[in-house]
Amino acid sequence: MATWTAPSVNRTGEPHTGPERAMLQGWLDWHRGTLLSKCAGLTADQLRQASAAPSNLTLLGLVRHMSYVERVWFRDRIAKDPTATPLYVSDARPDADIEDVADADPEQAFAVFAEERAAADRSVADFDLDQEFDLRGGPRSLRWVYLHMIEEYARHNGHADLLRERIDGATGG
Repeated sequence: MATWTAPSVNRTGEPHTGPERAMLQGWLDWHRGTLLSKCAGLTADQLRQASAAPSNLTLLGLVRHMSYVERVWFRDRIAKDPTATPLYVSDARPDADIEDVADADPEQAFAVFAEERAAADRSVADFDLDQEFDLRGGPRSLRWVYLHMIEEYARHNGHADLLRERIDGATGG
């Protein structure tokens, strides 16, 4: 039986010009691809490898976390999709997406990540960027969600850079 490794990714370049929605989607897609590129070619064990004590952060945990936040922000908050129940986490284990990776199946987590990205995009495709929802007593818009997700990916892609370098010395991209 062959050992599963994270697939390679054909990451498209980030947009430099264009309408606002296309720019936001393009940057989000670029960051999504960046996370996948940080995982490409690694085995299940490598994806579960933490950077350095006391941190328990792993690339697999980041993939699971981003699946969770894609679902929450786009499908739950904006689209109000009743099937967008919490993914990986519970009230008792609010950080299980990141923490519970020792027995997690990376191949399944990558499939879920692909599904959640596609479902997120479909769920908001017909919404205007000014579509609002309430969060902590104040309005937020779909535009805000795009910007927040770009920021969230950028922050976690920085973590992914450090994790990957620790695992096999690979840097860049």
